[in-house]
Amino acid sequence: MTGPDAPATQRLNKAIAASGLCSRRKADELILAGRVSVNGLPEPSPGRQVRPQDVLAVDGSPLAAPQSYAYVLLHKPVRVVCTAHDPEGRPTVLDCLPEALRELRLYPVGRLDYFSEGLLLLTNDGALAQRLCHPSHHQPKTYEVLVRGAVPPAALEAMRAGMRLAEGEQLAPVTVSAVPQARGTLLRMVLHQGLNRQIRRMCRDLALTILRLCRVAQGPLALGDLPAGVARALTSREVEALRRSVGL
Repeated sequence: MTGPDAPATQRLNKAIAASGLCSRRKADELILAGRVSVNGLPEPSPGRQVRPQDVLAVDGSPLAAPQSYAYVLLHKPVRVVCTAHDPEGRPTVLDCLPEALRELRLYPVGRLDYFSEGLLLLTNDGALAQRLCHPSHHQPKTYEVLVRGAVPPAALEAMRAGMRLAEGEQLAPVTVSAVPQARGTLLRMVLHQGLNRQIRRMCRDLALTILRLCRVAQGPLALGDLPAGVARALTSREVEALRRSVGL
């Protein structure tokens, strides 16, 4: 499920990767080594456009049909847990999805805590999920955090310099801007590492009270104006950008 604009043709290297055989980079190597054929004829160009009905083979063995994956962006609401099942009976992110999507065995990639909201990716593409969760492929995540009152300049400098949490973890520098609001201060924070409850622990140590915490972007994905509790399919371009960002 990649949106209504899925192309009728695609590059040969992308088609090989979509079959689950290997990454796109490895597909390039196979093609350039003369090991790939299209409709029985050797094909030397990774950029060759192929159609769904074309027969692709590697070393003479036809490729499996492309696996059917779904990619869904959900605006997770507050008071919802990021699991497929909660032993305490609380609502889960799967409860936010239409029944047709719940049948696709989607799983959340990463987490937002119970009282946080915002962008959450769900997919049944295990290879992509594994890459996204691995520290070597960590993607910048952007949050809008409303805190009570004014934020002292020293607190902003501590975030930007890379602070040490009370538990002892040393944080990477955080890109942060502050805009005064009627209810307090809106912080826009870009995190480049993925520690558990990092923003809440930072604000705790800086004596800042969080009123609202919302993830608005992750890598090439943006939440936009999607309402809380609503999900949408990623477009084919978003899927392509997401897979490319982790080397698939």
